[in-house]
Amino acid sequence: MSVHTTFKVGGPAEYFACPKREQIADIIALCKKHEIPWHVIGNGSNLLVADEGIPGLVMEIGRECAQVAVLGNVIKAQAGALLSVAAAKAAEHGLTGMEFASGIPGSVGGAVVMNAGAYGGEMKQIVTKATVLTGDGAEKELSLEELDFGYRHSSIPQMHGIVLDVEFTLLQGDPETIREQMAKLRRQRSEKQPLEYPSAGSTFKRPQGYFAGKLIQDAGLRGYRVGDAQISEKHCGFVINRGNATAAQIHQLIRDVQEKVKEQFGVELKTEVRFLGDF
Repeated sequence: MSVHTTFKVGGPAEYFACPKREQIADIIALCKKHEIPWHVIGNGSNLLVADEGIPGLVMEIGRECAQVAVLGNVIKAQAGALLSVAAAKAAEHGLTGMEFASGIPGSVGGAVVMNAGAYGGEMKQIVTKATVLTGDGAEKELSLEELDFGYRHSSIPQMHGIVLDVEFTLLQGDPETIREQMAKLRRQRSEKQPLEYPSAGSTFKRPQGYFAGKLIQDAGLRGYRVGDAQISEKHCGFVINRGNATAAQIHQLIRDVQEKVKEQFGVELKTEVRFLGDF
């Protein structure tokens, strides 16, 4: 799984599939029939997979499920499309509202599941509806209200849903202004984030009333290492892989940070990163 995650770590999946949209329901039904556990991933940008790997099937909704279409001021994207590609398509058609998403490294489906956001924007501001495969194998269209977006939250995990398609509704804008804003955000991201190293983006959720990176810095943990896993010196909210980190080292570092911040400030840091496998 190291080639399917942005952390660049993780052992093998027992089974692996990268299906077309119309194959997803059949694969889930097959897993149920044979009692095979399954896990759904997107671009692997918010994921830490154990070094020993994962039993069962990993289904990557990615390149085979990545169509993006523009209809007026509406973008319809399949779940496997990269968010950056959808944002670029919006800019190409002079549609504004998606600039914040242009540098987020995840897939459309993954971004909707966790209501991804950056630079003051969130999925809930631009998503109109999403089609999901529910836990009982039926396709269901969810409205914005039914998606119940909150901070790094949607209703999709609770219903054991798999995102299939997403509809974004944007506004007409000036293409040059949109491109300039996207370029500005790219520069900010490059200046402030350790993009030169593998990571899963912001490792921790923002605790109410605090900033995770500031708490970690104030705890004296800038540059803290466990093997090749390190708290970034550039941005303390990022855990990076300096080259040869293991999932166990990254997991240990995360646990160390949580313990030290809790000990010093009484604040519980919760992870944005999802863990797959035995930790």
